Amino acid sequence: MNFKEKKLIIFDFDGTLINSIPDLTSAINKMLAHYNLQPLTIEQVTPFIGNGAKPLVKRALEEATKPKRVTTDFLEEAFPIYFSAYKEVTCKDTFMYPNVLETLNYLNNKGYKMAICTNKPYGFIAPILEKLEIKHLFTSWIGEDSLAEKKPNALPLLYLAKNNNTSIKECVMVGDSKNDILAAQNAKMDNIGVSYGYNYNENIQDYNPTIVADNFKKLQELF
Repeated sequence: MNFKEKKLIIFDFDGTLINSIPDLTSAINKMLAHYNLQPLTIEQVTPFIGNGAKPLVKRALEEATKPKRVTTDFLEEAFPIYFSAYKEVTCKDTFMYPNVLETLNYLNNKGYKMAICTNKPYGFIAPILEKLEIKHLFTSWIGEDSLAEKKPNALPLLYLAKNNNTSIKECVMVGDSKNDILAAQNAKMDNIGVSYGYNYNENIQDYNPTIVADNFKKLQELF
């Protein structure tokens, strides 16, 4: 596979470019504390991440209240508490993975367009990019609430390709989660699975990405 001919590189965010688990866990635990529930560890929260904010909250509540069932009403009441708590710590302890900054700069200098496709709510993306001082490297970004569908649906990737005036063949998706690989496969787009992210404690290789990268710096060799 020759990735050097690609024009648009679409990145997942959490688990691929950034590790946001400390801040997500902090927000979850503030929500749980509101209900006098025991806090969860980072290890407990990690496999809950990837499908969006509300599934994260639902899984955390299920873990903290088991064996009780989390009702829809309880979830709808608790979610704004989590959302508000995460706004307060959006990029307090979030950090970029090793070699991400230098590799993004390398790809930018090579002339590749770069975009972000994440299942994080849209409103949190720009503040994190600004805090980490990498916002200027991306042409566009979309979150879980940007379109009618989110990953693993193909729609977000098809939208970004069209928005950047590139064909599917000229695009590649880079992500740590099965949602990223499945979305790319659904869009018939080449994809790179990074092995260091969250992915529900599953092996990214099990989802048959076009190629697996164990380190983000590998992209400098591929592109």
